[in-house]
Amino acid sequence: MNDKYSWSVLGCILVSSLCCHAAMNPNMSRNDGGGLKNDSLLENDPELNYVPSGPLVMCSFLPMEFIECEDLVDLKGNKTRDDAMTGGCSKYGGSYRYEDVEKTTVQCMVLPGIECHGNRKFNKKGFPCVKYGGYYFLTTLLYSILLGFLGMDRFCLGQTGTAVGKLLTLGGGGVWWILDVILLVTNQLLPEDGSNWNIYV
Repeated sequence: MNDKYSWSVLGCILVSSLCCHAAMNPNMSRNDGGGLKNDSLLENDPELNYVPSGPLVMCSFLPMEFIECEDLVDLKGNKTRDDAMTGGCSKYGGSYRYEDVEKTTVQCMVLPGIECHGNRKFNKKGFPCVKYGGYYFLTTLLYSILLGFLGMDRFCLGQTGTAVGKLLTLGGGGVWWILDVILLVTNQLLPEDGSNWNIYV
C-alpha cells in the first residue's frame, strides 16, 4: 500500500516540476506534436508558425495573378546548366505534351498591396518552359493551304532557307505543298525558334 502511494506522490512531483519549468521559460512554446520548440526558430522561419485556418494564405500558394516572376532564360540547348540557376530552360515546349515539357525553378515576388503570410520573395518550382513568339496556328494553316506553293507558310514560321527552296520549286511540284499541310495539321511543322502557338483571345 505504501509503495503505491509513494509512486503516486513521486509522479505528481515529477509532472509539477516539468510544468513549472515550461511556464518559467518564456523562450519555449509548444508545437502541434506536443514537444517544445524555441520561439526564435518561429521568427526565422515564418512557415513554422503558419495557421491554415487564419485569414492569410501562404505567399508561395498565391495564383499567378498576384505574383510577378522573373523572365525565363534561354540556355540554347545547354544541358549542363548550373542547378543553382533559376529560370533556365534548355528547351521550350513546342509540340510536346505537358508531361514532356521541361520545368524549371523561377524566383517570384508578391505584387504590392497583396497581403499574405511568409516571405514575399520565393522560388516557384515546376514552372513550365513555354514561350510565345506571335505565331498563330490557324493563320499559318491558311497560308499553307492557299499560298503554300510559294512557301508562305515556312516564311511565316521563320524557316527562310526551306521557304526559298519551296518558292523556287513551286512547292516541289505540289508534293511539298501538300506534305507541309499534313505536317502542320499533325503538329510536326513548328516555329523555327521552338515557341508555342499563340492562343486567340
